Amino acid sequence: MYTDLHLHTNFSDGTYTPEFLTAEAKRFGLVAVALTDHDTIEGCDRMKVACDNVGIEFIAATELTAEFKGTEMHLLGYFIDTKHPRLLKEMARFQEVRQNRIREMVARLRELNIPITEEAVFTLANCNSPGRPHIARALIEAKVCQSVDEAFERFLKKHRPAWVPKFKISAEDAIALIHEAGGLAVLAHPLLVRRDELIPDLVAANLDAIECYHTKHTPSISEHYEGLAERYNLLVTGGSDCHGMNKGKPLIGTMKLPYENVRRMKSRLPENHPARKVAEPSGTY
Repeated sequence: MYTDLHLHTNFSDGTYTPEFLTAEAKRFGLVAVALTDHDTIEGCDRMKVACDNVGIEFIAATELTAEFKGTEMHLLGYFIDTKHPRLLKEMARFQEVRQNRIREMVARLRELNIPITEEAVFTLANCNSPGRPHIARALIEAKVCQSVDEAFERFLKKHRPAWVPKFKISAEDAIALIHEAGGLAVLAHPLLVRRDELIPDLVAANLDAIECYHTKHTPSISEHYEGLAERYNLLVTGGSDCHGMNKGKPLIGTMKLPYENVRRMKSRLPENHPARKVAEPSGTY
């Protein structure tokens, strides 16, 4: 039985609806999935209903942008309470900052005489947690660029003309927020962080797991992070990081994590956590 614990929908910077993403998960024989949209949990209710309808176990989650000792990183929060008051308050703050970043980036593009508006970007995004891929799509529609990759390379990557730094909370605060909402905190795609020496300090800040398996990780890289997880008594997670078609091709189905890893994650949750009462899937994939 296999799972995918890193998925995005159109509630952030993915292109798939929760329902279509669930249908794809079913098509690939996944028995459990987690929705990890950036700075939002708004798609979780719909994804849970869709998963319940087809017999897939659903894990409510999110992906937060954080900073630790001057390094940007993403932290995944799993098994979170999507009705937790402070989590919802912080999500609203993160989303406002995201929207302001879009406005600043569009303003920089306008200074370059690029004919797009913030209204066009927000219309394309149609969500409360927009990101740079939505600006890229607006540039494509305006015929300024022919692809998302071109838009990032010319305008949107770090140090390109329209780039604006991201807002980041501290990793310590992100981990604490995830724990307060009942969840487990996971370092996402550590290869992209490229600061393995920070992992012991993150463990000291109560990190729960490492995303050892990811579409950017080769088998040897995954094995390396498995070793670090074992050394520091961390859980192991993994996922495709599917954003629908925003990255040129759908990634769901390309990275399958054994369900045993979900069992281990649940074993670290408090005894009274609702997720521990969820029946295990009976699939044979």
